[in-house]
Amino acid sequence: MPIAPYPRSHRHETCNDQVIGAILSGWRYDISGIPKDLRGDYEAHLRGCTYCRRRQRLHRTVDILLLAATTLSFAAFLMAALVMHKIEAYSHISGSVHVHLHGEGRAALARIPDSIAISLEAVACTGVFVSLLLWVLVAIATPIPGMLSTMFRERISPEERDRLRKQAA
Repeated sequence: MPIAPYPRSHRHETCNDQVIGAILSGWRYDISGIPKDLRGDYEAHLRGCTYCRRRQRLHRTVDILLLAATTLSFAAFLMAALVMHKIEAYSHISGSVHVHLHGEGRAALARIPDSIAISLEAVACTGVFVSLLLWVLVAIATPIPGMLSTMFRERISPEERDRLRKQAA
């Protein structure tokens, strides 16, 4: 009795041109840095090969998620640094810091020592610096800036481009 093939949705798809697929995977499916006259074969391959197109979409999604995570990390550490700076500034004005804590249905006061407030501010500032450094590294390592500039260039009308050039000159 012959075995029926798996339905198309259960088959493992592979690249339809292994040579171009291997080149694209080595570049992490990024062809934005290739001159337009040389990228025709790669664009045609990506249009025709669902495997490579899916892999390219996966890589761009990971790139965007990395950039979003580093941006949120930067924002969170910046917010923490600003809050700790305000707490530290307030402690110099009043002599001590009392923070309202809600526990067991009543408000309680807790004193934060100055040394801890300054230490937490230093940690938050270090987090801002590290997050910013990681953001720059992700932006350099991924093709997102090039993709965004290309996308904006294509969306701007020729008349608008001429007007912007005249303003810049």
